[in-house]
Amino acid sequence: MSRGILIAAAFGLVVAGTAPSTPAESTVLTCDGLVHLRDRELGIAACTNPTDETWQFRAVVVCGRALDVRGDWVTLPPGAQGMSQGRCGGTVTGGVGGVDVEERRA
Repeated sequence: MSRGILIAAAFGLVVAGTAPSTPAESTVLTCDGLVHLRDRELGIAACTNPTDETWQFRAVVVCGRALDVRGDWVTLPPGAQGMSQGRCGGTVTGGVGGVDVEERRA
């Protein structure tokens, strides 16, 4: 199985376990913000790079009554897709309120 097919299959499995997506705030990449269906504390940013340059992004997860969190930076070459995630912490967070992205040129 090629690396591209493996990544696409993994991407599909994770997205299948999430609530309906909403466009995440981005300026260059095409991104969706997702909240995991079973774990309301887990926010996911799924992005695709439609450009001819390599870009990086990370999830910015807005947590209800807890501090917002940021996921790991993910590097996307032209045409690639990827995910970054963050988990709201604390005992009473209220779950994920939204997912945005930060992006930068690699």
